[in-house]
Amino acid sequence: MRMVNIEGREIMIARVGDSYYASDNRCPHMGGNLSMGKLEGTVVTCPRHHSQFDLTDGHVIRWTDWGGIKLSLGKVLKSPRNLKTYDVIIDRDTLLVDLQ
Repeated sequence: MRMVNIEGREIMIARVGDSYYASDNRCPHMGGNLSMGKLEGTVVTCPRHHSQFDLTDGHVIRWTDWGGIKLSLGKVLKSPRNLKTYDVIIDRDTLLVDLQ
């Protein structure tokens, strides 16, 4: 995984096998730097509170690794939001990210 700056936005690029994925680099939970997190298959884990997102479509797998009342309170204060993902096109040796 690597963070790149495209048009003033922090975008994370991840390679899984022969496929490339692009998403916002900042976790929608608490703004953690996702490019510094862990990638297992297409699931990225935020290094800050261990939120997890699937890079294929950005859906939330786990909002935090908190449990019990702390998790319930955390969801009230900041409800789960999907990670914004972007289409990636490979043109010869160049990756193109559609930011629309």
